[in-house]
Amino acid sequence: MHDLQKQAETLSDQLNDLWRRLDIDSKLKKITTLEAEVSEPEIWQNPENAKNKNTQLAQLQDETHDFLMLKTQLSDINELLSLEGADLKAEITDQLAAIQANLTQLSQTLRFTGKYDHGDAILRITSGAGGTEAMDWAGMLERMYLRFCENHHFKAKLLDRTAGEEAGIKTAVYEITGQNAYGTLKSEHGVHRLVRLSPFNANNLRQTSFALVEILPIIDQDTDFTIDDKDLRIDVYRSGGHGGQGVNTTDSAVRITHLPTNTVVAIQNERSQIQNRAKAMEILKGKLIQLQQEQNAESISELRAGESAGWGQQIRNYVLQPYKLVKDTRTKHESKDPDSVLDGKIDEFIDAYLRLC
Repeated sequence: MHDLQKQAETLSDQLNDLWRRLDIDSKLKKITTLEAEVSEPEIWQNPENAKNKNTQLAQLQDETHDFLMLKTQLSDINELLSLEGADLKAEITDQLAAIQANLTQLSQTLRFTGKYDHGDAILRITSGAGGTEAMDWAGMLERMYLRFCENHHFKAKLLDRTAGEEAGIKTAVYEITGQNAYGTLKSEHGVHRLVRLSPFNANNLRQTSFALVEILPIIDQDTDFTIDDKDLRIDVYRSGGHGGQGVNTTDSAVRITHLPTNTVVAIQNERSQIQNRAKAMEILKGKLIQLQQEQNAESISELRAGESAGWGQQIRNYVLQPYKLVKDTRTKHESKDPDSVLDGKIDEFIDAYLRLC
């Protein structure tokens, strides 16, 4: 039992180190504060503020849950170790192994050190030149990321989508929510290239297609981030309602252009012009922050038009013909099973990117 006692002490030290480095105590204090705030009836006089507070609370509870659980489990094991004469070695050994596995998983959280890594993300997919072939490829990527989100218990809310005439999509925009959503998905930002035998060509020729994937951070409303109104052009236009088939059309769709950088965001999926405008501004802020990172600019006012990596940043090749291979151009990581990758199993590519960073 002495060896088990030493193992339990080692795991306790590892947990305490993670606890300190991830500042769990501060998060627990914030949870207590938020719980008191959301319990006040007056908070619902401002529904948007109440919603934001509840979202923050749920996220913090999610981030701290496993740490609290492991702390309790280690406390229980120490009690078992103190029981003299009890033959609990096998049970304790199994519990310690499970705790070690959970600690190893939690330690991966340390990879998310970026300013926005712990927050949610916007996923935007745009088909490149090439007509139906490119739109089908964009649709394949849309499915890949939705499957990935499903596997990782991320919620994907559709914000805007334009279907292709024959197949796939022209564009699709999703809000991805979950623990470390932006930090997890930021590796996917860039151009994705597909090589295959075209299913839309009568001669079944080999075709190369491109799609742009943008991963943008969602900025908290209380973050000190402002855009000068004079730098914006806001257009309102007619959008299709939720009834589909062009029914219930209203002048609620919103297009916002950031004039200094010529960055454009359009949203029409929300039910009102106010909601579409708020969501478009949220996405615009994410795009400008991404642009700021790409240009190494000190502030938003220093951003310049036409200098985003954009379509020039090809990050991954998916080859289905004449051989099967998916290869990341940055990490050189590759997989010979593109079918699994396109089914959402992109964890190894994400892990390779995070190790590189």
